[in-house]
Parts: sequence; C-alpha cells; structure tokens
Amino acid sequence: MQQKIARNPQFVAEVLFTDEANFSRNAIVNFHNNHLWCDENPHAILESHFQVQFAFNVWVGIIGDFLIGPVFLPLKLNGASYLHFLEDELPLEDIPLMLRNRMWFMHDGAPPHFSLTVRQFLNRKFANRWIGRGTQRPNHLWPARSPNLNPVDFFYGDS
Repeated sequence: MQQKIARNPQFVAEVLFTDEANFSRNAIVNFHNNHLWCDENPHAILESHFQVQFAFNVWVGIIGDFLIGPVFLPLKLNGASYLHFLEDELPLEDIPLMLRNRMWFMHDGAPPHFSLTVRQFLNRKFANRWIGRGTQRPNHLWPARSPNLNPVDFFYGDS
C-alpha cells in the first residue's frame, strides 16, 4: 500500500473498499470482525430463544467520497450468489466514469470471495486492480485479520 501511495498519492481514493455484514435480532454480525481470545475452551455458543427470527445480509462499499449501497444479499452467501451480485447488481452507476476506469476493487478473504469463478471474474473485470485473497499478484493480498484497515468497518461499522 505504501508503495502504491508513493507512486500515486490518490491511490486510496481509487480503491473501492467493500464488506458485508449480517444483521439479525441477536446482533449485527460480521464474522470477519469477531474474534474470541481465551485460555480455555475457545468454543463459544450464543443461545437465543426467540419465536420469530429475522436476519439479512447487507453489502456496502466506499470509494473516495462515495458511499455505495446498501445492497441486500442472500442470507447464505456463496460463490455463485456473490458472482451474480458482482456481475449484475454491483451499483457503480453513480461513480464517475474516470474513477471507475482507474478503480481498484477490494474485498476480504471470506469464502464466497475466494471462489474460483469470482476470482476469474475479478481477473477479467479488474485485471491487476483487485485486492483480496487469491489475487494473482502477491502484493495485492488483503492482510489476514485486519478488519479495521477497511474504511467500511472503521467508519460505517462504528457509526
């Protein structure tokens, strides 16, 4: 990141930082941000006894001064449904064309993001301009366990 910023001081404003979170009666859950550190038995169980359960999965993105979304995704996100979202529903129409042409796409290492079809799509759509697990360029990997480096988690998740 530092090398990219040294070459292009506007680099961070050209990255579409994305993340999704699950909202339910029990809590707002982004499993990427949940870590349990303990000395004994790290298996935690959250019990809930509600007659009516509800939950939904929401995706948002931030690029420069633009907030994109929210977009409601399937509750059980998998590679096929995430690929469908990227191909057909990713709302970029409000982003200026000049910025879209220079844009980098970032997502974390969630299993749906790592599916082969998603990586192949990103390689075609954002050739050498995507950040995440499984990218062809080793210097474009998103660091493991680094949710607060993502402005979506830092800004949107803490507001």
